[in-house]
Amino acid sequence: MRKRVLILGGTTEASALARVLAQRSDLDVVLSLAGRTETPARPPIPHRIGGFGGVDGLIDYLKSQSISGVIDATHPFAAQMTQHAAQACAVLDVPRLLFTRPAWAPVEGDQWQRVRDVDAAVHALGTKPKRVFLTVGRLSLAAFRRADSHSYLVRSIDQPNEIEMPRHVKLILARGPFSIDDEMRLMRAEHIEVLVTKNSGGAQTDAKLAAARALQIPVIMVERSALPESHVTYDLQEALAFIEHHGRAP
Repeated sequence: MRKRVLILGGTTEASALARVLAQRSDLDVVLSLAGRTETPARPPIPHRIGGFGGVDGLIDYLKSQSISGVIDATHPFAAQMTQHAAQACAVLDVPRLLFTRPAWAPVEGDQWQRVRDVDAAVHALGTKPKRVFLTVGRLSLAAFRRADSHSYLVRSIDQPNEIEMPRHVKLILARGPFSIDDEMRLMRAEHIEVLVTKNSGGAQTDAKLAAARALQIPVIMVERSALPESHVTYDLQEALAFIEHHGRAP
């Protein structure tokens, strides 16, 4: 009987897993990407791009593709996809593993203000004009149009639509990772007074936090929302063991 694992990807964790799996012909996997990045790196394993059509669409996909296990390696702020995966797997009694990264935690010298969501981050900026380094992801930019007394520096992989961006904005198109020195030079050159970011965790984008700490720049940190109860791992080998148990090539 065919045993196949679906990996919900789009993160460095999913990419690392895909690189290992590219060397394994004995495992049957498919990687799913949401398609929100216009030019994603081409995965080295079988993959699909696009949504499933909600929970019902995901249930249909899991059944039609004989999926015997799901690894959720989506972004820590892709809460809707994680919710849908949890619901679909519960309906079909399909094992599910959440493969993610630990959240960042403040260290000595950090000046964090933790907020529950992007709307709270907008409110936390206040009304006094500031120069803001905004690194909350393209889909969250529009909320800051409500705080138009500030000047924003936005860095994005893809070109956002004009309607997605704050009114007073300077846009930099770039793909990380970035070094601490790079981030410090940028913040100094742009006279940044506050950093707004999401607690995505991981080493890929944490240089901006170290730079803010060194420059004594306060940080408004959007914390992760609560997720459905899950078996969670931060370990690549544990994720691979899950696939070895639930996915076998026909």
